[in-house]
Amino acid sequence: MSQKYFGTDGIRGKVGDFPMTPDFVMKLGWAAGTVLAADGTKAVLVGKDTRASGYMIESALEAGLSAAGVDIALAGPIPTPAVAYLASTFRADAGVVISASHNPYYDNGIKFFGRNGAKLGEAQQKAIEEQLQYAIENGIKCVDSGMLGKARRVEDAAGRYIEFCKGTFSSELSLEGLKIVVDSANGAAYKVAPSVFEELGANVINIANTPNGVNINNECGATSLASLSDAVKTHKANLGIAVDGDADRIMFVDENGETIDGDEILYLIARDAKQTGYKGGVVGTLMSNLGLEIALKELGIPFVRTKVGDRYVVEKLNETGWRIGGETSGHILNLDYTFTGDAIIAALQVLSIVVKSGYSLAQIKLGMTKLPQCMVNVRHENLSSVLLHDSVKEAVAAVEEQLGEDGRLVLRKSGTEPLIRVMVEAKDNETANLLANKLADVIRAN
Repeated sequence: MSQKYFGTDGIRGKVGDFPMTPDFVMKLGWAAGTVLAADGTKAVLVGKDTRASGYMIESALEAGLSAAGVDIALAGPIPTPAVAYLASTFRADAGVVISASHNPYYDNGIKFFGRNGAKLGEAQQKAIEEQLQYAIENGIKCVDSGMLGKARRVEDAAGRYIEFCKGTFSSELSLEGLKIVVDSANGAAYKVAPSVFEELGANVINIANTPNGVNINNECGATSLASLSDAVKTHKANLGIAVDGDADRIMFVDENGETIDGDEILYLIARDAKQTGYKGGVVGTLMSNLGLEIALKELGIPFVRTKVGDRYVVEKLNETGWRIGGETSGHILNLDYTFTGDAIIAALQVLSIVVKSGYSLAQIKLGMTKLPQCMVNVRHENLSSVLLHDSVKEAVAAVEEQLGEDGRLVLRKSGTEPLIRVMVEAKDNETANLLANKLADVIRAN
């Protein structure tokens, strides 16, 4: 059975539309609980972001898990990587996050983590889908009343995670003297992120830290950096940090308000690791800028690409034995600290480099030059067939011929939205924009 519901980052959709309905989520909870229980799972830790729909989905998921005989520990609003870490701290066998990450408030989603904090593999996802299909067609087979799972609220989940994050920052360093603007995207990290940086000594200026259930990711966070850039310049801050709605991805802006994306963050972390004895390589994705590959090569650091999705990055890291990887979008992994993308821990790694070097963020990023890159998202109803049209194939061939060895074209289907992502890298912005938009127009026309 092919995966019907799981995308690259769990199951996601518009709330109220299939599959993000209470009925479906309850059956998903039962299916996941049934599969996980067969692997010995007795308790699951559940966290969520700040979307209003999280309450409804949490209740439906709780009912399904309980019907499968699995206990539930409810952590409330907390970052995705916190759930991955805290599942073991609270003696849970698995973790579940209710979040649509960087999507607007009207979307929501569910993703699962295993005992080790890593996302479930394809085999487990397929097993869950098989049970889910059974529930959709036949209904839920509830365990006996005496075996139903019990739910409880957990205390101080945020506090434990804050201490974990702080523990990844050298006790010999301090953030004193740094003025940092923190954009929490009105999301899951609105309390946690500022606390971590403040407790390590930084002067923190908060923006987008007043969630109301519908303002998550709304012109703020890691996918919308204009307000962060303005705040850094207005407050004359040393730098700005933005996380997304569930705080598993990060972006910086430097003291000049210029963006530092995931590729540049990876470069900084890898270069610092190399200087302190790291002998491995870096795993990126098809979307990683060619400039990252070139800069790492100059440092003698191997680099490989995977499909888009931090799960694939983790798989390749495990395969190679390397420790560092991530995505342009800001999912950064360092397996020395955690097994999933963690915005706060990635931020602390970069901040430690700033503190140790004595230079500004704008200065320490100078070793890498990105090639101009244009990304165009094309909304389309027929993702499975549109790229097979002859006119699209011809347009693709023409773009690749024009780029030659001086650029790259990447076409891929989004795993979370009905989009075809068209990405072109070229020697100059004009060429990248022209070719990306020209190809996007052809895709829209089919």
